[in-house]
Amino acid sequence: MFYEVDVAGMKKQLKLFPVEDDLQIAAFILYGDVAITKHAAKELLARAPEFDIMLTSASKSIPLIYEMASQAGVNDYIVALKAQKVYMGEPLTATLKSITTFEKQKLFVGEDDAAKMKGKRVLIVDDVISTGQSLNALINLVEKAGGEIVGKCAVLAEGDSYDREDIIVLGKLPLFNGKGEIIG
Repeated sequence: MFYEVDVAGMKKQLKLFPVEDDLQIAAFILYGDVAITKHAAKELLARAPEFDIMLTSASKSIPLIYEMASQAGVNDYIVALKAQKVYMGEPLTATLKSITTFEKQKLFVGEDDAAKMKGKRVLIVDDVISTGQSLNALINLVEKAGGEIVGKCAVLAEGDSYDREDIIVLGKLPLFNGKGEIIG
């Protein structure tokens, strides 16, 4: 089963995947799709407030934040990693439970990256906002680092997240029941 999503005027066919017995999601995957990544980056930058640095989590949004940095003419962005690395020093951490992952996860931002956010205007970037757990973890990391969140953006918002007024999104991604029917 597939669902056609509209990303600010660009259409993309998404395959449905079960996440629970009677709940499916349409998987929006930026990996390997240069055209949609470039388009989404351009459209999000056009809607984003002024920022000093961007932050995302280690996920499918890495190609997006890279392209946004490239189009914005900036040479720096931060990726919160899902594992602590030796080069991080004493990292900042946040815990989350994503709809697309079975176990709880932690996100880590190293000392150097945390310093890049301190006192700076931070734009949080994601591919899809569903439950908001990943977004909340990123917000937590920015706050711990002493940064100022000036915007939160995603290519798509799933279900009720689309109605949030605090997020810049390019399109809605509905939820589906086990038969592939839209439920929210």
